[in-house]
Amino acid sequence: MSLFNRKPEETMKVTYISHSGASQTVAVLVGESVMEGAVKNGIDGIVAECGGACLCATCHVYVDESWLSVLAPIAMDEEVMLGNTFAKREPNSRLSCQIIVSKELDRLIVRTPEAQN
Repeated sequence: MSLFNRKPEETMKVTYISHSGASQTVAVLVGESVMEGAVKNGIDGIVAECGGACLCATCHVYVDESWLSVLAPIAMDEEVMLGNTFAKREPNSRLSCQIIVSKELDRLIVRTPEAQN
């Protein structure tokens, strides 16, 4: 495919709010995970030790409750790993490596816990 026919990559906004309340909104490519968006944009509070393989729980976030119904259900492997989070698990806890950015998630808000490990 020619460079002139290449379609621009689509991004959606994701807002990351730290435990201290600092907020940073970044553009994340559709199809990437919320964790990848955090790592690529230097977001503090997302450690991502396993690189997104759902093996470490160091990308734990609290999803803003208004977004919970939009997310895909928690898969069994994510459910297991959420039992290993360093910070307290809450009803809105998710692993950011398992949240894939889509058009429906434009303006998603997540909060990072006080610590990941």
